[in-house]
Amino acid sequence: MMAMKSMKMAMKMSAMKGMKKAMKMASMKKMKKAMKVSIKGKKWQVFSGKKVKTIGGLQKKDLKKNKNGKVVSAKQSAAAKKAYAGTIGKWNVAVQKARKALGVKGFVAIGGKSKEGQAFLAKARSFYKK
Repeated sequence: MMAMKSMKMAMKMSAMKGMKKAMKMASMKKMKKAMKVSIKGKKWQVFSGKKVKTIGGLQKKDLKKNKNGKVVSAKQSAAAKKAYAGTIGKWNVAVQKARKALGVKGFVAIGGKSKEGQAFLAKARSFYKK
């Protein structure tokens, strides 16, 4: 009877040792990279490779750096450039050409009360219509 108890105890101990070893191996495994960024607005973590996806689901292939060095969505950036070029971008180019043609330096109100401002507006409109 005593031998039976000691046999059971020995088996339990060997099973416990095996479990301890398995637990130790599990704790020593390499940590997996967190899939998503947990905080909003941390696209740079995905861009640098620290994380896999943003909260919105963007991956590194969907991101790019803008001219200020900020990491932004490539699709949104392209859409914004297209929208700018189609709306106010043409007017800005016309105003720049008018400034150069008239030799305007510094601030001048386009179409203001002064003759210089009125001439500036007329010149900008002429470039805009071309």
